[in-house]
Amino acid sequence: MEFAYTEEQLMIQDVARRIAQEKIAPSAEHFDKVGEFPVENIRLLGENGLMGIETPEEYGGAGMDAQAYVLAMIEVAAGDAAHSTIMSVNNSLYTNGLLKFGTEAQKQKYVRPIAEGQAIGAFALTEPQSGSDATAMRCRAVKQADGSFVINGKKSWITSGPVAKYVVLFAMTEPGKGAKGITAFMVDTDKPGFGRGKTEPKLGIRASATCEIEFNDYVAQPDEVLGKEGEGFKIAMGVLDAGRIGIASQAIGIARAAYERTLEYVRERKAFGAPIGTFQMTQAKIADMKCKLEASLLLTLRAAWLKQQSKPFSSEAAIAKLTASEAAMWITHQAVQIHGGMGYSKEMPLERYFRDAKITEIYEGTSEIQRLVIARAETGLR
Repeated sequence: MEFAYTEEQLMIQDVARRIAQEKIAPSAEHFDKVGEFPVENIRLLGENGLMGIETPEEYGGAGMDAQAYVLAMIEVAAGDAAHSTIMSVNNSLYTNGLLKFGTEAQKQKYVRPIAEGQAIGAFALTEPQSGSDATAMRCRAVKQADGSFVINGKKSWITSGPVAKYVVLFAMTEPGKGAKGITAFMVDTDKPGFGRGKTEPKLGIRASATCEIEFNDYVAQPDEVLGKEGEGFKIAMGVLDAGRIGIASQAIGIARAAYERTLEYVRERKAFGAPIGTFQMTQAKIADMKCKLEASLLLTLRAAWLKQQSKPFSSEAAIAKLTASEAAMWITHQAVQIHGGMGYSKEMPLERYFRDAKITEIYEGTSEIQRLVIARAETGLR
């Protein structure tokens, strides 16, 4: 693993930083308050290659690597976590499975408009009664004589669900086979049989639209099956591994924003005749923040490097996601504490960073699931 970034990686980082600082950060408070989907900002990210960073150029993407994705995600997340959530779903959860398992026709139809920022993609695995236990899903896809599938069921907590044009859907095609009975489908939300529920009111990442989606006799044609029948669970787990690199990057961006605000504050804020940054207790918090940030970054870059080398990275992605998400929660907590009453006030973005950080410990696999993944890899026991 190289510790020096390439010219291309630094270029995409610079583009992401510029957009985040000039467009996203100034509008973050507004979108958090009203909970609206930031259409124009997302389109701008797409126009600059940030909605398909690892997507090859022939499918409308930037054609860069996983480490470039990490660097860009951190910058966007530092501007606003909700924007980076939308970016993460498009880059990781939606396109990864398509690029690996999709046919040429599927890549042209379903990847290009997403990578170019012309449309939004979503990933539908979770159901009201099945979150971490994906094999307990009740959404059913029944194969017909002509090879098509009739789909019925609900999916919940679908990020970008209210605005998505296409959805990667996982449904049970052979219930008796458990994980091997799950198949992945490409869903066009404009087709009959697809419905959306209300947009969820969330604690954080409020500009990232989330809803329940429902299928009522939705018909999927044979060419809308992603991969092979029964491969859905394998596709989903592989996609989630890649997604965890994105969420680790998001957590780092949130934490870095809180850390940088705190550095400024402890230099300027005075108490008892001196900057509070001179107090040993404050200095200890700053040191711990910095250590957690650096450790999270290096672990995330390691997972990204393994991914782009086509080496196994499941455990490393879980380690990065667990470390970075818990670091983000801890760092934003300490940032609010150091700022005191101002940290608790909506006049400053610290309370938003704190609210946004929490979700990184939950989606793409909870911290408990990450520990399970890591422990099983270490012990070889299930």
